[in-house]
Amino acid sequence: MEEGHNLSVEQCRRITASAISSVDSFSDKQIVLSYSGGRILVTGSGMKIVNFSKTSGAFSATGDIYGVKYMQKGMSVRQKLFK
Repeated sequence: MEEGHNLSVEQCRRITASAISSVDSFSDKQIVLSYSGGRILVTGSGMKIVNFSKTSGAFSATGDIYGVKYMQKGMSVRQKLFK
């Protein structure tokens, strides 16, 4: 898996990312990804995973993408609530 992490959203319809270690959960409205720095929460509607390779870390999905949120590794629930 490559060291650097990249994420790209194209016209709010396609998301691609590198250095992804796992897909923790997914539905048509939310995808949770893990990478070395923590987790990534992707929200939207009609989302479908097009590609995920655990060996290369490549990930891509399509759908209406509303937002992408990075969550740091090691944050407690309390830290998330009281930012």
